[in-house]
Amino acid sequence: MKNLQFLLLFFTAILFGQDIRSIQLFNPKTNDETAVIGFNEQLILKFDDLSNSSTVYRYTLKHFDRNWQDDGLFFTEFANGSLNALIDQYQYSFNTLQAYTNYTLTFPNSKIQPKISGNFEIVVYLDSPSTPLFTKRFCVVEDAANVALNISRTSDARNPNINQRVEVQVVGNNSSLIQNANSTSLNVVQNNNWNVAVNNQKPSSTLGNKLLFQQLNLSFPGNNEFYYFDNKNMNQPFDMVAQAETSDGVNYTYLYPVWAFPLNYQFQPDVNGAFYFRRNDLGIERIADKEGDYSWVYFSLESEKTSQEIYVLGGFNDFIPSKENQMTYDEKSKRFIAKIYLKQGFYNYILATKNTDGTLNFGEINGSFWQTENLYQAFLYYQPFGRNYDGLIGYGEFRTPVR
Repeated sequence: MKNLQFLLLFFTAILFGQDIRSIQLFNPKTNDETAVIGFNEQLILKFDDLSNSSTVYRYTLKHFDRNWQDDGLFFTEFANGSLNALIDQYQYSFNTLQAYTNYTLTFPNSKIQPKISGNFEIVVYLDSPSTPLFTKRFCVVEDAANVALNISRTSDARNPNINQRVEVQVVGNNSSLIQNANSTSLNVVQNNNWNVAVNNQKPSSTLGNKLLFQQLNLSFPGNNEFYYFDNKNMNQPFDMVAQAETSDGVNYTYLYPVWAFPLNYQFQPDVNGAFYFRRNDLGIERIADKEGDYSWVYFSLESEKTSQEIYVLGGFNDFIPSKENQMTYDEKSKRFIAKIYLKQGFYNYILATKNTDGTLNFGEINGSFWQTENLYQAFLYYQPFGRNYDGLIGYGEFRTPVR
């Protein structure tokens, strides 16, 4: 069965030409998945092609409004340089069971540079940007406002899972922001997860040169700390790994099962859903970009059978539910199981259910607690009269625990 799974993966890569995995987009200054930069900063994009080819990929940029809808701008309105450029920096894997080609792109660069702020996507494709291999969101922020957040405990008898409230204070660098306060809009996101966001908030009041966002609907489920595992050493079980083995040239990582519906909050340090590729062989740190190997990772949840759809989500899959990360029930072990082919390293993940309206619930299985440490991110957009796009004039974040 294991051999069949690997062969299916291999032939899928051949059939479709590319099997793109392990996509990262991060700010090298902060080394996290928060892809927000100023005009003089750069992001790094990395990904693996499991077809192990030397394909030269192309990329372009798209601009969006504050709600991540296409704003209809032409390329020349939001960027300088070429309409598309090449991703031609790559290296082949070394000393791995899974062969792949690792690609790296640092941008903005001399080929393409955003010339306005706001929401962007980088679009990576082979033949046409209308059929992308993948896209990744990022933001370019102006240095026009300072954004500060405060998180407090809240309670709502009508919605008991809403238990953390966000307040935001904005100080503009000049008086025009206060004079055009109605042209501003605030989005607040939890843990780089755009499924958990409150959008399009107008200032609730002004105080001197400050904009205040203190509305009651800036509230979120605390959810719970993320589960995690670390398989940087795949020769033996490690942190949260119950068993590791290699069979017929394929790696397998079996995680300890987790339990549903915790009654009480228990502190567990996490990285708010992020992930980091690492390979460490008996204390020797390898270059993960080209020496990190792949493994089938088995996730399991101790639970009775339910008709609800359950997904393994995190920053590694952009919190997007798909068949690949959906759990299925195993009658024999009385567990929900998912197996995902992942590059080795340190991962945070959470188990989410899908509501009848298609939205995701991140607290139904894991629990939702006001004490949970979350990353909150505030995006302040600005579109005064005469401007045809939503500019991002301020960004702030908050990582400390609720008191």
